[in-house]
Amino acid sequence: MTQPSLRAPTNLQPRPKAVPTFSSTSIAAKSTSTPPLRSSPSSTSRQSSPARSIGPSDVSDKATAALIRRVLCPQSHAEPRPIDELLPPLTSSNDVDLQLYAIIAVVVKDLVYSWYGKITPDQGFVEEVVRIVAHCTRALESRLRTIDLEGLILDEIPELIEGHIHAYRVSHQSEHLSPLLTDPRIIYHNLIPHPALSPVPDTTAPSTATEQQEHEAQYRQLLVQGALAVLLPTEDLENACLRTLVADVIADSILGSSVGGKVCEGWFIWGGITKLVEVVKARIEPKATGEEIEVDTRSRLEKFGLLSEKRQSKEASKENRRSTFSSAFWRILQYGFLTFMTIRFVILGVITASSRPMRSPWTPKTSGSSESRPKKEGKEMARPMLTLKILSVISVVLDLRTRMPWLSGSLALLQHQLIHGSLGLAATNGILDQYMHHSIHTHLQPSQLLPSLLRTLRQTLFPNSSLPPPAPPAPSAIEISNVKRTCALSLLSLLPTAVCKQFLGGEETGDWIGEVEGELDAWADEYLNKHLGYAVLELIVIRVLPELGEQRVEELLKERLGNDI
Repeated sequence: MTQPSLRAPTNLQPRPKAVPTFSSTSIAAKSTSTPPLRSSPSSTSRQSSPARSIGPSDVSDKATAALIRRVLCPQSHAEPRPIDELLPPLTSSNDVDLQLYAIIAVVVKDLVYSWYGKITPDQGFVEEVVRIVAHCTRALESRLRTIDLEGLILDEIPELIEGHIHAYRVSHQSEHLSPLLTDPRIIYHNLIPHPALSPVPDTTAPSTATEQQEHEAQYRQLLVQGALAVLLPTEDLENACLRTLVADVIADSILGSSVGGKVCEGWFIWGGITKLVEVVKARIEPKATGEEIEVDTRSRLEKFGLLSEKRQSKEASKENRRSTFSSAFWRILQYGFLTFMTIRFVILGVITASSRPMRSPWTPKTSGSSESRPKKEGKEMARPMLTLKILSVISVVLDLRTRMPWLSGSLALLQHQLIHGSLGLAATNGILDQYMHHSIHTHLQPSQLLPSLLRTLRQTLFPNSSLPPPAPPAPSAIEISNVKRTCALSLLSLLPTAVCKQFLGGEETGDWIGEVEGELDAWADEYLNKHLGYAVLELIVIRVLPELGEQRVEELLKERLGNDI
């Protein structure tokens, strides 16, 4: 039986794209009459499939483009056109679109084609799915421009992390202090309740675990259905089949395998911390150059130990004196450079503070008191950067109030003086406040972070560009212990030995590893981590889609569709 030829897609023809708000690469304008184009991730990422063999684990731009063409644009082999001309735009950045379309391609390949390809080779249904997703992503991008990303990432999400750590410590402290037998999960759930994680799973009653998983799946479906009710146009929302399929894919395949899956596992979080430490160390540690590499100038007799011990001892003492002098020289040079940079920062801060634009007013939270927030002329002023929760959560993670209360108090006093002192260095629009605000917006650009984050997310959720097996083997207890130990060692590698002795106590590395592993236990329980994961997800959804915080999902659907729900 011959397979009918695939028709050219009609619904996937790209619409004229708006001028990008940001781009990861700059391109030169071809002519004044040419309309603005989106930035391109690379000159090769939009070309046809490469001639070389590409493995399923390859996540380069060429391999990603080949995957998208093979799944979403099978007709493009006869007509080699760029992907951005074959598929509708998802965002204003081609780098982000490339990673998003790769995720869509994996989901369509494993979840849609597995049953739809057996019915018909027609691409119309897949085109409709892609068009709906594209409409949602464009609507989300326009909404993201209106929210306070700085307050969301640096204040509200860290506040949830701080609450998670406090609740974990209280629940496990009660386990040791109370004479009655208590379950830390029950205490934690009572402190931070969540409807999707109720009832608390009990090993003595297996039905509770099944009921909790059903509630969790229903909660994800309700959240996605509410988001689609806000984002989709009316004609697409009325198509119950497509709406249900998109909701199932997002709720089960994406959210279910991420927030409801291994992303909340303790070993996964510890592995992520280890990779993050490696990235930080790669940036702060100087790379060896040709001049810094030690050259082995020893003779062949010295290499094989055929010289006398007296001469070897003389050479060793000479090397020790040389290394002592070299380390002292580099230490003086580092301190001098640090002093120079501090003076330069103060001078430049004083000079440029008045020329920088004033920070925009701060967007208040929907659930919180605003009595302690400064106001000016009836409008809320922007909060000082030093009052954001990202700084206090670091103190909570390090447990400074217990380990070094004098240091915690000193830092709080210094913070108060910098914000409310006579100079007002860290007050709103002060020198230090402006410098911190400018540095964050300079180094944390969405155009630079989103493509790499989406690539990492795709590698995590869909290894080898495919859905993971239904029940992947969980790591053993020994493997989990090794992952936690590796994470503790990586964190200790960032601290000098003197700091470890003062802060963690003890004299040996084994004592320090035990202390760090004790703090990492706050992320060991998957059930507790899900409370934080769903809380962060809810916060992001409410900030992007405030309608869901004002109306129920049934009311939104009834308002859009009338009685035809």
